Amino acid sequence: MQQRTPIRIAITAFILSALLSGCAPGQTDPISLQAETATDRYSQTNPLSSQTGTATDWYSQTDPLSSQTDIAAVQDRPEDTLDLEIGISPPAATSETLSETTAAVPVPPSTISCPEWAAYLDGLNGAVVVFDPAEGSFHVYNGDLADARRSPCSTFKIVSSLVGLEEGAIDPPDSTRPWSGQVFWNDDWNQDMDLYTAFRTSCVWYYRQVIDDIGPDAMQAALRELRYGNCDLSDWSGNLNTNNHDPALTGFWIESSLKISPREQTQVLERIFGEASPYPPDTKALLEEVMLLPETSQDACRIYGKTGMGKKDGVVVDAWYTGFADVGRRIYFCVYLGETAGRDVSSVLAREIAVTLIREHF
Repeated sequence: MQQRTPIRIAITAFILSALLSGCAPGQTDPISLQAETATDRYSQTNPLSSQTGTATDWYSQTDPLSSQTDIAAVQDRPEDTLDLEIGISPPAATSETLSETTAAVPVPPSTISCPEWAAYLDGLNGAVVVFDPAEGSFHVYNGDLADARRSPCSTFKIVSSLVGLEEGAIDPPDSTRPWSGQVFWNDDWNQDMDLYTAFRTSCVWYYRQVIDDIGPDAMQAALRELRYGNCDLSDWSGNLNTNNHDPALTGFWIESSLKISPREQTQVLERIFGEASPYPPDTKALLEEVMLLPETSQDACRIYGKTGMGKKDGVVVDAWYTGFADVGRRIYFCVYLGETAGRDVSSVLAREIAVTLIREHF
């Protein structure tokens, strides 16, 4: 039996209504004073139709041949429309639509445990994460610590540089900020600073000014977009820091409210520098320039990153080196070292561990 279309059914219903009511086309049907057309009745009573669209709307949505509403094609169909059989079914899913649906579901990266990497830490309390998007995996040493959130300290300068460039707080051709004359414990900071020198010397007062110029609202929006750890800027000035009370050298990112895990560090970096990054190429190129580890600039394996270190009551409790490496493909890494009784912990040591491990394994 030939399948009936909603348009033909609607037309048939209209003709029947006219015949039963004694109204010829063009005359007023007293029954229609309720302003209910045959098409409206069909869309209200047919469970296959849209709850808000007409029968014609439903047909055009489900019949791939009617996408352009070919009226001539409708008129050319046979005239046996008095048979009001309603047996229309939406087209069955094809292999193409099924494959599109399957492709839209992301597959989470797997986690590969690497206990043998303990040798690189030589008894230090720490974690290592290497995220390989091409492989779809995390290589992890010490999974519990790899997922524990800690203060990012100066590794946050990667993100604050990115947001500063995007928000106009850093102007690449003229990024110099004048030194106030205050003498800081790090002699490298006692001078005028531009983006390159501030990043490479990890100058806190420079970035304190940049972050204040960005402001809480813009910074909060950026962190949410990046899904940066707990995204907590509540201690904007850094009053929770027990190691330093100089307002030029404290902030929410230094032993304060903002926290992030080593695994999350690698994911944030991939969102910034990966293939799907929404950030402009010139911004990323500038960040790569300041992040490049100079001693690897001529190597086949080029390494980019940022150190970070935080103290509590004079004791180092957080030491980081996080970044990415180009090893024929781009991988993202983070080495974290925590407080270890009887051992010296530093961000320089974290960087040495990261460089050695990447060169030997990737």
